[in-house]
Amino acid sequence: MAALDDDQGLDWQRLDKWLWCARFLRQRAECARLVADGLVRVNRQPTDKPHAKLRPGDVLTIPLGDRVRVVRVVALAERRGPAVEAALLYEEIAA
Repeated sequence: MAALDDDQGLDWQRLDKWLWCARFLRQRAECARLVADGLVRVNRQPTDKPHAKLRPGDVLTIPLGDRVRVVRVVALAERRGPAVEAALLYEEIAA
């Protein structure tokens, strides 16, 4: 049986990988650590699992520095591209 390459062809993506591709932090390990510390919420539910399944339409609450960003996932990432491309993966929700 052949293994799936990464998350290709699925309707979900790992939370830490999506955060990294969307350029919220510089390193994927930092993204995983932020989630593992229980600081990120998915649809208002706290999670400490970097491998949590993220789908389009999910709402994330992400503390970054002295700000808390609330974003809606618009698309899953195919790769970690430039900032302009990463900004298309989510939309900000007004506080």
